[in-house]
Amino acid sequence: MKAEKMIPVRKNDYIELHIDGLTHEGMGVGKHEGFTIFVKDALPQEQVKVKIILVKKNFAVGRLLEIIKESEHRVEPSCTIFQQCGGCQLQHLSYEEQLKQKQQQVADNMKRIAGLDLEKVMIHPTLGMENPWRYRNKAQVPIGEQEGGLVGGFYKQGTHEIIEMKECLIQHEQNDQAVQKVKEIAYRLGLRAYQEEGHQGLLRHVVIKYGFSSGEVMIVLVTNGDEIPRQEELVQGIREEFPQLKSLVQNINTKKTNVIFGAETKVLWGEEYIYDSIGDIQFAISARSFYQVNPVQTKVLYDKALDYADLTGNEIVIDAYCGIGTISLFLAQKAKKVLGVEIVPEAIADAKRNAKLNGIENVEFAVGEAEKVIPWWKAQGLAPDVIVVDPPRKGCDIALLETMIEMKPQRIVYVSCNPSTLARDLKVLEQGGFETKEIQPVDMFPHTSHVECCSLLVRKG
Repeated sequence: MKAEKMIPVRKNDYIELHIDGLTHEGMGVGKHEGFTIFVKDALPQEQVKVKIILVKKNFAVGRLLEIIKESEHRVEPSCTIFQQCGGCQLQHLSYEEQLKQKQQQVADNMKRIAGLDLEKVMIHPTLGMENPWRYRNKAQVPIGEQEGGLVGGFYKQGTHEIIEMKECLIQHEQNDQAVQKVKEIAYRLGLRAYQEEGHQGLLRHVVIKYGFSSGEVMIVLVTNGDEIPRQEELVQGIREEFPQLKSLVQNINTKKTNVIFGAETKVLWGEEYIYDSIGDIQFAISARSFYQVNPVQTKVLYDKALDYADLTGNEIVIDAYCGIGTISLFLAQKAKKVLGVEIVPEAIADAKRNAKLNGIENVEFAVGEAEKVIPWWKAQGLAPDVIVVDPPRKGCDIALLETMIEMKPQRIVYVSCNPSTLARDLKVLEQGGFETKEIQPVDMFPHTSHVECCSLLVRKG
């Protein structure tokens, strides 16, 4: 019988550790006598002193006590609440090094999980932003109460205590200003914040959406109930503060839930939509529309997808997980026909509206699960030249991967927000007769640990 390997650390031990890399969550990772230790806020190439606070069978977690040897890439975080918030994991790492670490994260996953030969597959340097601040076009802020007013910000890590946040350096300034003004006006009118404990109070969240290209603003008030006391005064107060306001919307959520939006939405003033553009394509954005939060980098990502699709105008293209049609409409500019599929009915309604808005007629959208709709299309005789997938973090369903293999398109363009599930799926597609040619990481969320990728696969033979 094989003896179990001894765990070389115990809780409350103090150890020195060399940090070798970063996890996908932005934690430093090192080895102590061959045993993996994760340390928040530690950076690669640092020598650190840590206290072990959690021990599991295959890893332990340490609390950073002292940096004995500091990384040359460590910087002072620009945000004063960086340590408390947790929204950005990498502000203490120089931006240039963030981009390198994200490329390395992708490479490590491709080698370890997909088994790719990195001498044959080009993993490009991460495409970053010229100005990696103030890039988010949407804020979702929980509202609470403290002495002297309403507060809005973020939940303290591991709790539901709301920490007041005056500004967020990755949010567009317009979003910060809108949240502050709405809180002030609501408090002045005597509106109460929602309290989870007793399911009392009205205002749960303030959601702001900003159109980078249009300058239009949408404010969504998520309320615990459909009646807003002094509603006319509230609307008038918000309108006076924001002449660029295009849409003021109420979303009603009376459930005891952590989910932000409820099922019912109504316009209090203005339009149902605001508009924004990515490249030459215009999009109508409603209160509950999914829309990429970094439109500058979205164009970079979609331009790469279009480049990899290599369209001449004669191709039939499938866009799986098409959302509100963002990639589909980009592809339709150069394809013969694009067919998009998405499980959320409201997203497909938005996709059809966006196609009409842009006068694009060579697209069709279907509601349903990609892993069910696309096999049905195959059974009807559809033979796409290119398949584009942009799945959620969990990656593609195996049924979809198998159908893609059976359809034998010339090219597959895989857009991913999770390098580990991307690597897992690439392995299946490689075994099914496709060859991964290149992978382009794109930094959609600077100062966080997230990285998006656009990958090109071609059919062998």
